[in-house]
Amino acid sequence: MKRIFFITGTDTGVGKTVLTALLAGDLRRRGLPVAALKPVSSGGRADARVLQTVLDGMLTLDEINPWHFRAPVAPLLAARREHRRVNMADVVAHVRSTQTRFDPVLVEGAGGLLSPLGDDFDSRDLLSVLRAIPLVVASDRLGAVNHVRLTLAVLPRAAAARTRVLFMAPPKPDASSGTNAELLGKFFDRKRIFRLPWMGRKPATEKNLADPRVRRVLRALTAM
Repeated sequence: MKRIFFITGTDTGVGKTVLTALLAGDLRRRGLPVAALKPVSSGGRADARVLQTVLDGMLTLDEINPWHFRAPVAPLLAARREHRRVNMADVVAHVRSTQTRFDPVLVEGAGGLLSPLGDDFDSRDLLSVLRAIPLVVASDRLGAVNHVRLTLAVLPRAAAARTRVLFMAPPKPDASSGTNAELLGKFFDRKRIFRLPWMGRKPATEKNLADPRVRRVLRALTAM
């Protein structure tokens, strides 16, 4: 069965694109025909361009990111400012079309799980329809456990049972950094909690992808 992994986060700016790029780079190194999509974005297309670079031109920018809006607000509001709208059926059709050519497919959400992507759907709705495996990214700092638990609480039961959680080290750690994974393990399956170190502003480098610690985490996240 072809696989879809949906990368969501506890908030915006927590490392969704970093993880998506790392996963795409690792899967390509393993010779797998991976696609990485950010179907909906607002506030620019920088994230989509990162993914296009990692994919080495396998997909065009418009294939990676068909719905993009200028304003740096939730996609629903950004689309309205441009008198446009995003329909979930169209997004699902685009992902499914990509899936006919690639396996696995990585789909990066916009903002947090419940941030509206269109008039009648958010990332939770989209990953449910796609029957995707959720990968929840959180910045490994104070408040992360609460944010992760809130995200897990609103996932559909079937999706939650397959969810993996990744704590991404921030550039400037605080007193809680490095402790959040252990604390979350009191409420969530420890075997599905992972951590990655801070790897700089351009993490999907050959050096980082060759690091055994990074490679182990990435491959555990995408294991069936």
